[in-house]
This record gives sequence, structure tokens and C-alpha cells, in this order.
Amino acid sequence: MHEMSIALNIVDLSVETARQNKAEKINAIVLELGELAGVVEESLQFCFESACKGTMAEGARLEIIKLAAKARCEHCGHEFNADQPFMHCPQCAALTFRISGGRELRIKSINVD
Repeated sequence: MHEMSIALNIVDLSVETARQNKAEKINAIVLELGELAGVVEESLQFCFESACKGTMAEGARLEIIKLAAKARCEHCGHEFNADQPFMHCPQCAALTFRISGGRELRIKSINVD
């Protein structure tokens, strides 16, 4: 379950940032998560609670903003949402496209006291 290592990294980065800004407690962390990031949201939420134990983030909420996967057809240039890694362009049915979004996994903000 790689979601635990991701949760631990999110907490570590957030705690480090909070300390640098002289915060005492982390209330919430907002995460942007792309549909194609390969992370199971429910598992990440579950692991996050354990990763926070004993840190200034204990009791913090993890708010996840889902980002759609974006693609651009290399044949016709049509831009579309790509909800799976292999699909046909909805405009011309070509199989050649470039993923331009949806793999993101980044901390957007940290709410602290």
C-alpha cells in the first residue's frame, strides 16, 4: 500500500512548512490529486489519520481536490478529458494523444494556528 508512504510524506512536508512559519498546529491540508496519479483516495484518507498521530498535524483534515485527466490528440489537436490511460480521441478516434494533466499529487495549502 503505497498510500501510507504518500501520507507520511504529506505530513512530513506539511509539518516542516508549518514549523518554518512558526505555527503550532496544523488544522487542515488541501491536496490536489489527479485522476491518473495512481492513488486510491479512500486509502490515502485512511493512512493520513495514522500518519498524523504524534505530530502537530494530529486531528487535521485532509481535503482532496480531484483534478481531471486532460489529453490532447496528436492527430487532430482536440483537447478532452481522459478518464483512462488508453482511449480513442472523441473527435477523430485516433489513439495517439498526449496526457497533459491528471497525474498531479501536490499540497495546495496548509491551514495552521
